[in-house]
Amino acid sequence: MIDFGFDKLALIGAVALIVIGPERLPKVARTVGHLLGKAQRYVADVKAEVNRSIELEELKKMKTQFEDAARNVEQTVSQEVNAVSSDFDKAWSEVTAGLPSSSGGSWEPPPVYKPPRKNWRIKRSAVPQWYRQRHGVRSRVQSGAARVARFRPPRVSSKARP
Repeated sequence: MIDFGFDKLALIGAVALIVIGPERLPKVARTVGHLLGKAQRYVADVKAEVNRSIELEELKKMKTQFEDAARNVEQTVSQEVNAVSSDFDKAWSEVTAGLPSSSGGSWEPPPVYKPPRKNWRIKRSAVPQWYRQRHGVRSRVQSGAARVARFRPPRVSSKARP
């Protein structure tokens, strides 16, 4: 802003005292102070907004540079992987060219192991199935009459008695 020294401020105060008068000078000084404070706050807000926009632009530039670098690394890695895989395939074909094949055709890798699927109904409880069977833990719901009939001793027919 404008550089005011002590001598310039004293001169402005003396002129204001003569022009405005001693009665209204304090009120005018307060009003001028409020206006200067508002102006300073406005200037500070504008500076902060400009700084934010500059930082945002810098962040966008950094983002694009980072994305470009990541893309370059990805391309380099994929090129190297392709080169190594082609070299490996070439070496593998040279090594396996002289080997006799048992099936008469080209060599195929063994099938991929798939673990057996678990039955979720069996896995619901923590008690193993063998323990339930051994200790008589019921795994199926039975009515009372069916349970009595199951454990009732077999009837002996009257013809079989002597």
